[in-house]
Amino acid sequence: MSAQQSDRWKRNLLVFLGGQTVSSLGSMIVGYAVMWHLTVETGSAAVLTLSVAAGMLPQAVVSVFGGVWADRHSRKLLIIGADSAIAVATLVLALLMLSGVGDLWMIFVAMAVRSALAGIQGPAVNAMLPQIVPAEHLMRVNGAQQTIQSGMMLFAPAVAAAVYASTGIVAVFFIDVVTAVSGVLLLLLVPVAKMVRSTEPVSYFGDLLAGVRYVKGNPSVRWVMGLVAVVMFMAGAPAHLTPLMITRSFGDEVWMLSVNELFWSVGMVVGGALMATFGPRVKRRVRLMVAASVGVGVLVIGLGVSDDFWVFSVAGLVICILFQTLLVPAATVLQEQVEDSMRGRVFGFYGIVMSVSMPVSMIVFGPLADRFAVESVMVLAGLLLLGCLAGMLALGSARRSLATVDASAS
Repeated sequence: MSAQQSDRWKRNLLVFLGGQTVSSLGSMIVGYAVMWHLTVETGSAAVLTLSVAAGMLPQAVVSVFGGVWADRHSRKLLIIGADSAIAVATLVLALLMLSGVGDLWMIFVAMAVRSALAGIQGPAVNAMLPQIVPAEHLMRVNGAQQTIQSGMMLFAPAVAAAVYASTGIVAVFFIDVVTAVSGVLLLLLVPVAKMVRSTEPVSYFGDLLAGVRYVKGNPSVRWVMGLVAVVMFMAGAPAHLTPLMITRSFGDEVWMLSVNELFWSVGMVVGGALMATFGPRVKRRVRLMVAASVGVGVLVIGLGVSDDFWVFSVAGLVICILFQTLLVPAATVLQEQVEDSMRGRVFGFYGIVMSVSMPVSMIVFGPLADRFAVESVMVLAGLLLLGCLAGMLALGSARRSLATVDASAS
């Protein structure tokens, strides 16, 4: 690759990541502000539950369809269209609330629309990245992207709190409109090569079924996605139950809850940065992912048996580092292993795994925390995770398929 070509893809990548960062920041600010607004206005746990469902479930459902679109149409235009539609939906809600109309159902509808559009945008972004980034740099770029996303999770709540406290929820919506438009304008500056399909599209559902058959018939892809699903499901609830364990076991001081959230967020930032820096040197990526998964299982058990707050907090930080050590290589492997014409559909299914695993984990493990000690639920989840990993790796087909991924990377 010539120096001019190297400079060109790096410049395009910086513009692309800049636009996505600005757009994502606006979405995060809206998410936090809406949660606080509903809490202040209603004080209802049921309302908050509905808002979470409206903000997550449509994305999980639409992702699979978004994946098909990402393989049939221009991924760049899909991202631009989704961001533009998000801006319009948010602007309409802001104008309605300015006029004095602020029913809860309107907020739920707006959140559902935004979530559905994110289900279109997500597969397109992940599938388009290999079109502008050379294959040998994908791990580094994915690590950097995860670092940026995690860093915004530290920054966005502070911005949301400042804007919401001083000007109200409507101003937050207008900020999101501006960030979405900015993301669109920046993406317009990024040239993207035309996607070449290996087969001609037949019908929408024909393409969808072809994607299902592709995942089913590609053991390496199937087992990588399965590994991520198992870890995210078994560790999802413990990750969300840590505040409850703190208040029950260590004390209900606000600073403890703040430290817990800070450690988990910093762990995600550090994990992404480590993968961006050292990830490209790792050739045995599946071994790294499996080791990270085992580490998560052990440390989730450690959360349950810990009787010291600081040990508990550090364990949470390391768990988040290990999350990134699993997720960054997983996304990179899928980008490398899956042919371009199928990549959108595969990431559509992957988006469902990522969107559904944690909420379902809370549905399964959350009620147990009300009947038994949270510590027992943590230990149970960790043991189940280790048991599932052992069962998976005991299958010869799984070991061979995952070994194939490492062999191709080497």
